[in-house]
Amino acid sequence: MDRYERLSALLDLLGQSGKVDVEDLARDLDVSAATIRRDLDHLAEQQLLTRTRGGAVANNVAYDLPLRYKTARHASEKERIGKAAAALVSRGAVIGLNGGTTTTEIGRALAIRPDFAQSDEPGVTVVTNALNIANELAVRPHVKIVVTGGVARPQSFELSGPLATRILDEITLDIIFLGVDAVDPLRGAYAHHEGEASINRLMTQRARQVVCIADSSKLGKHAFAQICPTSAISILITDSEASAETVAAFEAEGVDVRIV
Repeated sequence: MDRYERLSALLDLLGQSGKVDVEDLARDLDVSAATIRRDLDHLAEQQLLTRTRGGAVANNVAYDLPLRYKTARHASEKERIGKAAAALVSRGAVIGLNGGTTTTEIGRALAIRPDFAQSDEPGVTVVTNALNIANELAVRPHVKIVVTGGVARPQSFELSGPLATRILDEITLDIIFLGVDAVDPLRGAYAHHEGEASINRLMTQRARQVVCIADSSKLGKHAFAQICPTSAISILITDSEASAETVAAFEAEGVDVRIV
């Protein structure tokens, strides 16, 4: 387990219980107590938790992990989902990517599609409000990048706010690949942050097809702000750890579930 994986696991444990103990963490994560103390001090400096004598307690922002920590969570599942989603894109398509680790994997999969690099014209147009995705794809000559504008959130690198809506009001997307913090068969897709949910909602409204991408840990859950109802989602791409019961519930709502 590398450092970011350990920090992610530590924050997960903190989110579940609200408080953690150094000795318990050292045992659960199989590292020394000194290592755990350094990790807790590092996270406290970033205001992701509050140090206590012998441990730490959660801050109210602990549930909304910065992207650099989310990257280590369910990494192999996200990579598979990213490749499966990228395979749905036809040459010449205009697609939307909101922020998140799984949508970042889609961008990376699109960047290496050989059929998109067969002419001088861009093989695909990507509209995104995620600075990290735009940064990775801007150097690819066969990918046309359109960035929405807006105010950046350091946790997710997503642009949001009124400035982000101007471009979206004037364009149409063939597909939006919607990264979510939670998705429930009855309640729909959710994000932790209301500003991001608002921009993501507008992106779904501008798209002909909404493809929700979510690893199995996000299924059957809900977060603070709704992005769209389940009826707006045509395809859900998730991993093989999704329970048969949950998959059946989505299918009952008319969602085409793809397991990878």
